[in-house]
Amino acid sequence: MSVGGSQNSLRKALGAIKDSTTVNLAKVNSDYKKLDVSIVKATNHVECPPKEKHVRVICAAISATRPRADVAYCIQALARRLSKTSNWAVALKTLIVIHRALREVDPTFQEELLSYGTKTLFNLSHFKDDSSPKAWDYSSWIRTYALYLEERLNCFHILKYDVETERIRTRDLDTPELFGQLSALQQLLYRVLGCEPQGAAVHNFVIQLAFTMVASESVKIYKAVSEGTQTFVDKFFEMKRYDAVIAMDIYKRAGMQAERLSDFYEMCNSIDIGRGNEFIKIEQKMT
Repeated sequence: MSVGGSQNSLRKALGAIKDSTTVNLAKVNSDYKKLDVSIVKATNHVECPPKEKHVRVICAAISATRPRADVAYCIQALARRLSKTSNWAVALKTLIVIHRALREVDPTFQEELLSYGTKTLFNLSHFKDDSSPKAWDYSSWIRTYALYLEERLNCFHILKYDVETERIRTRDLDTPELFGQLSALQQLLYRVLGCEPQGAAVHNFVIQLAFTMVASESVKIYKAVSEGTQTFVDKFFEMKRYDAVIAMDIYKRAGMQAERLSDFYEMCNSIDIGRGNEFIKIEQKMT
């Protein structure tokens, strides 16, 4: 076995020992034994997606029916898992669990995350797993993924609803509120485009799983931007000059992002993300 192979095998063995130790400690010392064990097992060092049964336990623990103290405990446990690890698999799987919860749990969870602080939770700007060249590529993608999730929450804060799980409302807004929401949505779309994997990250199955969720969410984001821009195009000549200048800037940015998103979806096709589903096609580019 090569030196690199031996180091990798040793690292996996140490990770497994660390996971086992953490699980055993949770069983003995924690008031939230089942939840803590599920968090550790869902975000362990094994280089595969989080197991569904553990994700379900976590999502159940943070639903609107649970005491807020329980939800806060879960958020703190996930944040602690993120902040203490230098292993790409643990960091990525923790982000995937949070992303799944954003998609599948009621909006009260997002409100609790905002109260906790997105800058604190997703502060992975210096995260780096330097165990191998592949791990460097994985680390780079994890940092961009964290930025996307942070922006997703910020967008929820501005829109007051989740653009992925709820009805798009940009057609119903007056001009000032529309401008604010479109700016937030365009910033979120910018983060989507930044999630294109590079190097070894392209072929990592766990990253592909997370990236598929990001790519699929871009559809509703794009539709919300498109509907919003159409709304102020319809009343452009009725706007005050100042508003018209802002509207034109947003419209130009939307056109540029549509071009980039079209290329982004072609890239998704090339690496078999989406497997031919409609979300990897823009029917009409803005001009």
